[in-house]
Amino acid sequence: MSRLNYHHLYYFWRVAKQGNLTKTAASLHISQSALSAQIRQLESSLGVSLFVREGRQLRLTDSGQSALAYAEEIFQRGEELESLLSKGIEPAVRRLRIGVLTTMSRNFVESFIEPLLRRPNTQYQLYARGQVNLLNALANHEFDLALTNLQVLSGNQELWQCQLLARQPVAILGPPKLPLGKRFSQAYADCEWVVPVADSPLRSAFDSFCAQQQFTPRIVAEADDMAMLRLLARDTGALAVMPEVVVKDELQQGKLVHYLSLPNAFENFYAVTVKRQIPNPLVSELINSALKL
Repeated sequence: MSRLNYHHLYYFWRVAKQGNLTKTAASLHISQSALSAQIRQLESSLGVSLFVREGRQLRLTDSGQSALAYAEEIFQRGEELESLLSKGIEPAVRRLRIGVLTTMSRNFVESFIEPLLRRPNTQYQLYARGQVNLLNALANHEFDLALTNLQVLSGNQELWQCQLLARQPVAILGPPKLPLGKRFSQAYADCEWVVPVADSPLRSAFDSFCAQQQFTPRIVAEADDMAMLRLLARDTGALAVMPEVVVKDELQQGKLVHYLSLPNAFENFYAVTVKRQIPNPLVSELINSALKL
């Protein structure tokens, strides 16, 4: 059974972080040829290529990106372990990397990470990505956690762990003092509308509602981004279709009001993780906190 050579992994980690073999060799006080040999031995033992050369620079392969993510965690934890055992010092700062679907409500994201805002000696990083890039980065261990409103199925390899955090009813919102009742009427049909784009689950729910009520909405704007929908709802004077959490500030300030909820229509918010040998304890703390709300 082969064993990972952590000395080789350390050299790979240093090169990957600096991106230059010559400079890394100089900082490690070894020859460039010796450093190259160490990395080739690591690649041979793992059976993958970790770098490709582009001019004088080295670029990480997909396997290299995954290896770097693990190496970062391994050597960071190693430094923490050394400090704990030799000096009794707990890690000074705990870090969390969160990937967020680009179209998600920023208000929901803020409420999710709110426990971190009160926690001392904690750093977090937020990255916005499309769904495919989000999951690829999570699989490569670039993130500790991903937030999305699209359910992720585990598949045959059971890679993903997808936890439903919350369900938000989809509402019809608009400026105050419109002559609209709590039941759908012709007054609603006469309004202009701001809605999600056609291929979204929220739009499908709205289209079904329109079909049941037998009316064709006068749509003046569509958006696939909740932040843009929020601005359109606030500034156009049209009715808008979205969860209340997206515009919670405007609702509290009276700039928008809730008129109706779409029957049996919800937006779901998920936390997605992958199985890890060394899980970040902040992930479970945040998820458990969100589930208690």
